[in-house]
Amino acid sequence: MEYEALKELLERLYDKYNRPEFIDSDPVSVPHRFSAREDIEISGFLAATIAWGNRRTIVASGCRMMEFMDHAPYDFTMNASETELARLRNYAHRTFNGGDLRDFLLALRNFYAREGGIGGFFEREWQRTGDMRRVLSAFRTRFFEAEHAPRCEKHLSAIDRGASCKRLNMYLRWMVRRDGRGVDFGLWRSIPASALYLPLDLHTGNMGRALGLLTRRQNDWKAVEEITAALRTFDASDPVRYDFALFGAGIDGFLKN
Repeated sequence: MEYEALKELLERLYDKYNRPEFIDSDPVSVPHRFSAREDIEISGFLAATIAWGNRRTIVASGCRMMEFMDHAPYDFTMNASETELARLRNYAHRTFNGGDLRDFLLALRNFYAREGGIGGFFEREWQRTGDMRRVLSAFRTRFFEAEHAPRCEKHLSAIDRGASCKRLNMYLRWMVRRDGRGVDFGLWRSIPASALYLPLDLHTGNMGRALGLLTRRQNDWKAVEEITAALRTFDASDPVRYDFALFGAGIDGFLKN
């Protein structure tokens, strides 16, 4: 597809799907239940953590997680007693079980106590390094400094092992992008949207290849860098906004046309 035709397609789909109507059926609806920064950060991080599989199931599981946390994610994270934490054993979303959730909440408690919050950490590390790849690596290392069962580590992708880090990149999109359209939050204002990388998964990878944006066959970090670089040729200041377009192309049946 010629550059201008592809740009027109990406812009049309971006405009069609980057709308408030998109929220309810997407995992981003979980943090949209809250207004306080800390509640949005924690609920968004947890919703992104379980974001694989059917979107309706993810949303339902995310909302159920918030029920376990008394619809007060920051307060529960920081203050839940052992008895309250023990209730989490009844939670599960696919392979992410109640023990994983408990360890993640205790890691977040430690993180907020020592770093002042997820956003504060990401913003400071970005200002210090100017390299989101290094920030993602540092975040995972710092997050798992709290005591935890080794099994829960599989739920937070490791960029140092070449993972695509789809869920972390999606979470960053939610927290960093700000365009006034009401889907993404734009809370972390010292990080520019140009620093973000595409949340690459099976669907966006297949769509990227179909559109000529990606040649690498594996959906790993090298593929993330390749497709994000291609999207930067259309908008260097905000390449990840085309996440909406690649998702929308799939919904619109582009590969079937």
